[in-house]
Amino acid sequence: MTMWAQRLGPLGTAIRAAAGIGLILLVMAVARWGLGVNATTVGFAFLIVVLGIATAWGLREAIAASVTAMLCFNFFFLPPVGRFTIADPQNWVALCAFLATALVASHLSNRAKMQAVEAREHQQETERLYSFSRSILLTDNTQPVGQQAARYIAQTFDCPAVALYDATEGEIYRGGAGDLPGIDEQLKRVAMDGVRSADTTRLLMVLPITLGGRPIGSVALLGLCCSDGAMEALVNLVAIALERARSAEIASKAEAARQSEEFKSTLLDAIAHEFKTPLTSIKAASTSILSEPERVAPDIREFTEIIDEETDRLTLLVNEAVRMSQIEAGKVLVEKQEQHVPSFLAHVLSTFQSRLEGRIATVDADNDLPPAFFDPDLIALALRQLIDNALKYSPPETPLRLTAALVDNALEIRVIDKGKGIPEKEREKVFQVYYRRDASKGKVPGTGLGLHIAREILRAHGGSLHVEGSAGSGAEFCLRLPLDRLPPREAARS
Repeated sequence: MTMWAQRLGPLGTAIRAAAGIGLILLVMAVARWGLGVNATTVGFAFLIVVLGIATAWGLREAIAASVTAMLCFNFFFLPPVGRFTIADPQNWVALCAFLATALVASHLSNRAKMQAVEAREHQQETERLYSFSRSILLTDNTQPVGQQAARYIAQTFDCPAVALYDATEGEIYRGGAGDLPGIDEQLKRVAMDGVRSADTTRLLMVLPITLGGRPIGSVALLGLCCSDGAMEALVNLVAIALERARSAEIASKAEAARQSEEFKSTLLDAIAHEFKTPLTSIKAASTSILSEPERVAPDIREFTEIIDEETDRLTLLVNEAVRMSQIEAGKVLVEKQEQHVPSFLAHVLSTFQSRLEGRIATVDADNDLPPAFFDPDLIALALRQLIDNALKYSPPETPLRLTAALVDNALEIRVIDKGKGIPEKEREKVFQVYYRRDASKGKVPGTGLGLHIAREILRAHGGSLHVEGSAGSGAEFCLRLPLDRLPPREAARS
């Protein structure tokens, strides 16, 4: 009867109170007409019954039983018997003491019972949270963590229906045998506002999932009755699981990218090695032919000169491809050497003679510039990327300029063309990996790596690379290198 009455709420309380009153009346009848015991014995019997009711059912039922026991004790056992009056003042004291003892004992018994119930509930919540956290740690990386978390919540907390919204992925995952129709919009609203929502009629709770004060999703729980602390711990565990899965995914992608770059670098090294052998042979043959011009016909000498130039160009391209792959793989090794800047710029520009096709290309650098320390191969590679970019994106009849000057204790080299320029909103995007402007896709050859690699080279030197100029009047790529007056080893000694 107890379990059935507990499910009825207030009606169950009334039923239990009536049953307690019935027990008091039964004890009174047995003591009055069955056993004929004295008032003291009956008082102790009533007290035991009241304490038993308080322990088994609660304070309200015990109060009803206490009042009933007091009235029965007064009417049937205290003189004058059969009337609700007391002749002896001492009996008033005894009656009040009985009633106070019954109420206090009932209250203490009920409080102990409630504390025991709360302790059991807290223990149960702790065990469920531990079980859920253990399940979260053992998630399957091949399945969405949100789907697994929703399923684990439903299983661990006996929740009829669970819906979990991952704001980063934009997906809603469901768990449990029940359904939550129309919950999608509420989940997104709670995730956006960061404020919980509750529907007491349906026993539905929608909680935001936050990490570091930043909302990353929300979860809807149907029929889950837990303390606020347990709810908060549950949501925090879900947030940690989502972030842990996301961090693992990012780390996995980063490791895959690193391995891919290392593999590409190794492959290019192998290919470059295979290319260098025939290129060296071709170079040796062309040099040998050109070393004795009097023994070679003019037309053959002209063709041999072309072969010699193109061999140098192929060798340079192979070496640049290897260096670019090493830079992408994070294997940049900077070996600084003293360089005369005007001569260095003239040499770099000379490698593009075959591509200028009548275009005016000049170097504007003062011969009095102090020598600079940088890796000549890497800086030459960066400059070639910028010059190649200028040749691609400017009309063939427009000039090309390389300038060098000292600005704010740094060497500033500029590559200036007279093309259409780069809009301000795209000036940082052009340095991103594989970025191609919409206007150039399918029209200008390239992979979108050159400018990114050029900037990485400058950063490895402690410098910077940015683009200036206004749209429609050309682009100016500005390289800034710190003026290291000493090579690295001498600087370390000083």
